[in-house]
Amino acid sequence: MCTKNPVIVIHGGCGKYKEDFQEICLLLVKEAALQAYRRSQQGGTALDMVEEASMFLENDPHFNAGCGAVLNECGEVELDAFIMDGKNLNAGAVAAVRNIANPTKLARLIMEQTKHVMLSDRGASRFAKAVGFPEVPMESLITERSRERLKKNLAAVDSQIEHETIGAVALDTAGNVACATSTGGLSNTLMGRIGDTPCIGSGGYADNLSGAVSTTGTGEAIMKITLARLITFNMERGMSPAEAADTGLKCLWTRLQNTAGVIVVNNAGDWAAKFTTDNMPWAAVAGGKLYYGIALGEVRTSPIEDICQ
Repeated sequence: MCTKNPVIVIHGGCGKYKEDFQEICLLLVKEAALQAYRRSQQGGTALDMVEEASMFLENDPHFNAGCGAVLNECGEVELDAFIMDGKNLNAGAVAAVRNIANPTKLARLIMEQTKHVMLSDRGASRFAKAVGFPEVPMESLITERSRERLKKNLAAVDSQIEHETIGAVALDTAGNVACATSTGGLSNTLMGRIGDTPCIGSGGYADNLSGAVSTTGTGEAIMKITLARLITFNMERGMSPAEAADTGLKCLWTRLQNTAGVIVVNNAGDWAAKFTTDNMPWAAVAGGKLYYGIALGEVRTSPIEDICQ
């Protein structure tokens, strides 16, 4: 039997996407949303839904998360990820981890099996080994596209470049919200650079009293205004997800002249996908429909009557 009113929203990162890259990324975020929704139909919680979607996109080389992540100045992959449970404000994060294909899953283990919120680099690796979490050769995470991006030094401070950070927010049938965000950061950064993604209130935030948010953009700017927490605060003041997102993005531009993207769901099941770059592939499943888009102002819909089986 189908459960009632779960909501899942996915993003594949804001930026400026080449035309031949847009449709495949849009197709993939749609499939991630559908997989997460199917997880809810099997009794999955909001946490399960955001983890499912994140792992699906981390495993695809088209996104800057997990396999396909961009490379730092040394030609190495360093990954950040964050997950948060709105029911109790529990959160887990990893920063600058290597040899981890699915950092979101490791972040959840940190949340559930330690008293900490974030582990980084060697500490995260040591924890992964202790709990039997598989590590992979770094070479398996590096794609030819990532090598080319490093050569061209694509990660200057222009926020219109392709970011492809991935994220998810969800509301489950019990009324709990959750968020997850995962990234390889920016290409050609200094070794050890950590952006907004693993920082609670910046890369994401979830609270049953308001809702959940996942962000994408230039981390240094997002951290300065704690964008995810700002948006949930706006919802606490009575704004809708769309109003809260627009207000947060306007603040980012007014104060720092930076663009970004966000996905938002509130505790009533209303949701929004907003961005101030040229593109952001996003998809949402709510109310028996699949919604999706990649260009500013674009909203397409499809029925999902076959999803509940």
